[in-house]
Amino acid sequence: MIDLKFLRENPDVVRASQVTRGEDPALVDALLAADERRRTAISQADELRSEQKAFGKRIGQASPEERPALLEGSNELKAKVKAAEDEQKAAEEKVNELQYQLSNVVEGAPAGGEDDFVVLEHVGEVPTFDFEPKDHLDLGESLGLIDTTRGTKVGGARFYYLTGDGAFLQLGMMMLAAQKAREHGFQLMIPPVLVRPEIMAGTGFLGAHSDEIYYLERDDLYLVGTSEVALAGYHKDEIIDLSDGPIRYAGWSSCFRREAGSYGKDTRGILRVHQFDKLEMFVYCKPEEAEQQHQKLLNMEREMLAAVEVPYRIIDVAGGDLGSSAARKFDTEAWIPTQDTFRELTSTSNCTTFQGRRLQTRYRDDSGKARIAATLNGTLATTRWLVAILENHQQADGSVVVPEALRPFVGKDVLEPKK
Repeated sequence: MIDLKFLRENPDVVRASQVTRGEDPALVDALLAADERRRTAISQADELRSEQKAFGKRIGQASPEERPALLEGSNELKAKVKAAEDEQKAAEEKVNELQYQLSNVVEGAPAGGEDDFVVLEHVGEVPTFDFEPKDHLDLGESLGLIDTTRGTKVGGARFYYLTGDGAFLQLGMMMLAAQKAREHGFQLMIPPVLVRPEIMAGTGFLGAHSDEIYYLERDDLYLVGTSEVALAGYHKDEIIDLSDGPIRYAGWSSCFRREAGSYGKDTRGILRVHQFDKLEMFVYCKPEEAEQQHQKLLNMEREMLAAVEVPYRIIDVAGGDLGSSAARKFDTEAWIPTQDTFRELTSTSNCTTFQGRRLQTRYRDDSGKARIAATLNGTLATTRWLVAILENHQQADGSVVVPEALRPFVGKDVLEPKK
């Protein structure tokens, strides 16, 4: 949720942000007008309440002869106060409605949509094979790691089983990520995967892409698509202590996405699925620390990608592809040999105070005043990484070399085809 004071003082900045996102800048003017109506309504209601209070004193001091006339005037004033308070309530509801429609203010991201990202860096060498490489599903099936046929039989399209060494490969990757997070001062959390509507809305996921979310109507609960949601809600309506620096959590959970609108896309294998595991980093900090924390999250993702030894690039995501809560987002995309392209593995977003304001998560500054905390998030490992690991580490005989960092968890140096 945008800061109304910032909006009033910097309307052109917010309009430019809307244009960068490809969203309607007229929403800025609608919110400004609603805010002006709200402020006027508050002022009028306050004046009438003050007048009512003074009138009450006059009645208390009046003689018996004066009191009937004054009481009649008091009833008229009471009706005016009621009408003014109704107007104030309606004006505040309109402001709140428009605030929830307005996305976070972009900070430094390029303009445009999904294809208008800027490549910031390439890391690692793209592998060359002297044989025809297999895709991750062929490898997964021949090695006994992935079973999509039975996953579809049991759960429908885009469901799968990770079996045998495939399960250990994912668990090893997640454990490595958990250990790295702890080394960097993150507290590991296993959070709820079902959350209330106000938590989902507070993180900014019930906007344009709400059709991506599974909703349990009978229970009025949502299945999370990322641990970010539950971790953002952890300190809802609290004043947290940031005097010793940022608070860092790492959430390990299963995640669920409907993949609405992706019919026919990435239907093969486990690249785009309805359920997956993920370890998500989440940071609460002071707003002035957010940009530095964003770089730290990106560097942690670099460390993890180096550990699993896959080539990747880092992109600066364009404004129209940010999502409503992010002011800036960096994606890391791994090379997928059989697709001859890079595909997203992780992202890290700086949400500034957008989520903190919606969820009323605050901290006290040096003067003791309560201020809105900034929030950031970033992925440190997820099921999709198996696609890049298998395809980049395959050998001519159909085996796959296990990245050295994962071998203690998997218990093998090489995964051999099943006979």
